[in-house]
Amino acid sequence: MNTQHGWITTPVTASLLRGFLDLEPTAHGLLPHRLPLRARQQFPDGQLALTETQPSGVRLAFRTRATVIELDALPTKRVYQGFPAPADGVYDLLVDGRLTAQATVSGGNVRTITDLVTQASELREGPAGTARFSDLPAGDKDVEIWLPHMEITELIALRTDAPVEPAPDNGRKVWLHHGSSISHGSNATHPTAIWPALAAALGGVELVNLGFGGSALLDPFTARAMRDARADLISVKIGINVVNGDVMRLRAFSPAVHGFLDTIREGHPTTPLLVVSPILCPVQEDTPGPLAPDLAEGALRFKATGDPAEVAAGRLTLNVIREELARIVGQRTADDKNLHYLDGRDLYGEEDYAELPLPDEVHPDPAGHRRIGENFGRLVFGEGGAFATKSG
Repeated sequence: MNTQHGWITTPVTASLLRGFLDLEPTAHGLLPHRLPLRARQQFPDGQLALTETQPSGVRLAFRTRATVIELDALPTKRVYQGFPAPADGVYDLLVDGRLTAQATVSGGNVRTITDLVTQASELREGPAGTARFSDLPAGDKDVEIWLPHMEITELIALRTDAPVEPAPDNGRKVWLHHGSSISHGSNATHPTAIWPALAAALGGVELVNLGFGGSALLDPFTARAMRDARADLISVKIGINVVNGDVMRLRAFSPAVHGFLDTIREGHPTTPLLVVSPILCPVQEDTPGPLAPDLAEGALRFKATGDPAEVAAGRLTLNVIREELARIVGQRTADDKNLHYLDGRDLYGEEDYAELPLPDEVHPDPAGHRRIGENFGRLVFGEGGAFATKSG
């Protein structure tokens, strides 16, 4: 800890961070990862390399009397060629669990995706910047700074006008969740507004979010990462990426699900484990993938391009996957009383779609994230739910 001109600089270390599985020292500072190094060495996919580094659910957590906080960071922002640049990622600051302030970091690196299908990209380097929070309440308080869920963020320095110490153990259960881009937070406007963060707040648990855009594909390295991670509650949201990537047929899907669950159970034999099927997505309910971008109306939307007639030969749709997941979980619960199943349409179904349609036909909007988070909180963390942490 260094003090200069009234500022106290505290090194950002593992003791100040939550929601990560690995930390990588860089030339600039510290880069959080949501998959360990061994897993990162086992996939050639640039999409997953990008998304696991985007710190969805990762946050600093400390106790301090500071009224001014600055966090130096180097963001890497993703831009799609031919589309307007997205707004700068938001840093959410919570005081004693309540969203109190927000900030952004301008500048940084820019990675331009030049091909929507292959995800080929070009990187332009830029300067680091500072997220600044001022006029915070006086007195001792627990502070969390949630990092932008869609921006790679290298952490450089934390400065405050009072000392900081790592947040004390609050005794909350750790919820380890794996899912697709919806779990990652696509279309959510800030990091504590992604549905897993909303559900975690309702359930009073500590979130570790392994939601990876486009990459919930039953990968063995992800299962091993979950097996080895600390967890009191585990959920896996399976299906949408398997269909929209058209990566396997029913013959491969069923044993892959069993293998994924078997691996998790090696490290967590009795932990409550919830399998969640896909939310409603009309373009893929009965039409196989692959999914393709559709720019016909001047905005990015998606459409399924497979042939429904091939379902009989093993092509996967969301309805096929829901039926198979329910069957697999039903079979396994004979020997695993802590295994549970939830139909994703209970989180977001036909009535929700009528009220809050999917803007691009795949991802919910911010109100949709809130709906999913609230339903998960009620159905899973509420009384009688698989993760019931409190009554009512």
